[in-house]
Formats: sequence, C-alpha cells, structure tokens
Amino acid sequence: MNNMIFFMDLDGTLLNDEKEISWGNQTAVDQALEEGHKMVIATGRSLSSALIQARRLGLTKDGCYVIAFNGGEIYDPFRNRSLYRRTIPRELVTQVFEDAHRRKIQIQTFADTEVLTEEDRPELHDYVMRTLQSFRIVPSVASVMEKDPCKILAIEEVRRDVIVQFRADLLEKYDGVLDCYFSNDSYLEIVPAGVTKGNAVRWMCDFLKIPIENSVAAGDAPNDIDMLEAAYVGAAMKNAYSGVKEHGDYVTKSDNNHDGVAEIINRFVLKRT
Repeated sequence: MNNMIFFMDLDGTLLNDEKEISWGNQTAVDQALEEGHKMVIATGRSLSSALIQARRLGLTKDGCYVIAFNGGEIYDPFRNRSLYRRTIPRELVTQVFEDAHRRKIQIQTFADTEVLTEEDRPELHDYVMRTLQSFRIVPSVASVMEKDPCKILAIEEVRRDVIVQFRADLLEKYDGVLDCYFSNDSYLEIVPAGVTKGNAVRWMCDFLKIPIENSVAAGDAPNDIDMLEAAYVGAAMKNAYSGVKEHGDYVTKSDNNHDGVAEIINRFVLKRT
C-alpha cells in the first residue's frame, strides 16, 4: 500500500470549538500513523503553539511534522529540528507595526516561545489564551528580537472594513515582499511573499519524496485555500468559512465538532469508505 501524507489545519478542522480533539478524530489519526502514513499539522499558529498541540495530540512520533506560521516554518518534532524557515526582516516589522498603530489595529509578532507586541490590548489576551502562549509587551519589538520573525499578526475584531483596507494597503506597499491573508474574520496573517500552506504542501511532498497524488489536505479558513488546491485531494470542512468550500474537491458531511477529520482520514487516507 502506498503511504499517504495528510495535512490538517488545527482550529476549526482537527480541533473542535473548545480547542480539543474528539475521540473519533484522535482514533483516526492514530490509526493512520500506525499504518505508516505521514501526519502533518498545518497551521497559522506559531511553532511554539503548534508544538504544544502536537504533544497533546501525540503527533510528535516518527512520521509527524508541523507546518507553522502558514508555511513560514516546517519542523520535525520527532527529531527536534527545523527543516525550512522564511522570515521578515526586522526593519519591515517596524514599518508594519507603525502602519498598524496609526490605524489603531492590534499588531504582534513572534519570538521562539512568546508573542511580542507593543500595546496591552484585550485582543492580545484573547489570542494568547486561545493559543496557549506567553507574551511580552515591549517599547519596540524589533529592538528585542534575537532573530527575524516568520510572521506578523494583525487583529481587528470589530472594524472589518479597517483591516480589509489595511490588507489592501500592505499588499500594494510591499508587493513582492509580503503576502497577507485572513485565517478568520479578525486575524490578518502577514508573511514573506510566497509563504503559503500550499507551497509548504509541495515542499513537504518533495522533501519526503511522496508523490503529490498521495497527498490529502483538510481545512476550513481562507488561509487554507492554497493548501486545499495544492494537495491531490483538498477536503473542505462542513463548517468552512464562506468561499472556502468552492476550492475543495470534497466537503465533509460532519463539521469540526463531529469527527469531520476522521471522515476525511477514513475515506481518503485509510480508504475504508
């Protein structure tokens, strides 16, 4: 039997609305690993947050991988080593932060183990609670970072028009340098140009010498679209955001609260239905 590689988003996909994994999803993931298939977490979260979840889910065994920062870093948790990393120069981080501050948008970036930001706002506390991260508020993030970061995150929970315009302005100002896309209605992911989950899918298949025809991906949000299109089978969740399902080859009958990922694994990885 040919080994498959399965790329799975976390929030709204593998995890339910309480940020937990169901028994059905966990069982399907474990069975796929036992049969020799590769399991890859593919998330917009930071690497430190993704690894916390990977450990909780038992996804640090041989054959498990983590795509973090929307493809900005690819990590092998079994061997504890980074396989791929793309970053944003610190001078650009400063400029993006200044642009966000002028519009009163929450803006933050990521060190190895913590969120870095320059303002103490409710959106920050909500974010770190959801992603199980620590944070540090500093006068200037660029001055305290030991290395260039993989991602900047802008958060605006009320003024949707403001963050949509912010995205448009960033894409125009940093054309060919930065890419921006939403992971939900409030979170704008800002990454180096060319960094996407889809490109990470292609890189992983090439790195592991797995034919793209053996790849399956599952997601629910706009930042998953490129991944759904890159994998041979792109499975959109029943609970996917508007406009995402059209990019999938398959739409689950069950949502993220009712074993939707198990449905995908059983059908396309284990091929039991």
